[in-house]
Amino acid sequence: MEPAKNEMLFGIRPLLEAIRSGETIEKVIIQKDLQGDLFRELNQALKTVDKIPVQMVPKEVLARLSKQNHQGIIAYISPIKFVPVEKKVMELTDEGKKPFVLIMDHITDVKNFGAMIRSAEAMGVNLIILPIKGSSRINAEVIKSSTGAIFNIPMARVSNLIDVVDLLKALGIKIVSATEKGQIDIQDADLSGPLALVMGSEEKGITKSILKRSDMRVRIPLAGKTASLNVSVATGILLYEVNRQIL
Repeated sequence: MEPAKNEMLFGIRPLLEAIRSGETIEKVIIQKDLQGDLFRELNQALKTVDKIPVQMVPKEVLARLSKQNHQGIIAYISPIKFVPVEKKVMELTDEGKKPFVLIMDHITDVKNFGAMIRSAEAMGVNLIILPIKGSSRINAEVIKSSTGAIFNIPMARVSNLIDVVDLLKALGIKIVSATEKGQIDIQDADLSGPLALVMGSEEKGITKSILKRSDMRVRIPLAGKTASLNVSVATGILLYEVNRQIL
């Protein structure tokens, strides 16, 4: 599915204005041979904004992406605003809530991504964390798959999930990783209290360094011959089990 028109921004001046106005920029694609004072100004502006992925490509790549007059620049603008992890966790704690976090470890399939957001919002998750690189872009298809739930749940985008896991542990949040090789069935695991559930991609699973830092590795017991579940389905089951235990 092609990105919605209002998700793409073309040209140096429009991108400069978007940066200065505080738009959430998901990605910038720049033609390799761009030069000039205005381009140097853009480079300086990009350095002032934390964690914007920038990709340098030949002009042929830009031509394939869009027939608009892009002037060597295409940017993708997120339809949502991201929140800082620590600030959001502290806000939840100050409000007397136990943080319930979903960490999406490199979920790239847009339909799974949207469905997981939908389940998270329905099951009371109050923060979703995803990496800047290796995660599905938030586009029209994700919004559709989430049935709009994406606009009703705080989301954070970070450069390093491992650092965030360390931060959450330091803030007293239990890290629970879902894996087929987990030692504990979900119904036997203690899923109460401040908790961050980690779900990995179907292709690679959860990052090994995150697994090592986990307080618990849980699995969903399966009765049939099928060896595993779709990640969005598994997420829904795990989130329900958390709710079953705490309600």
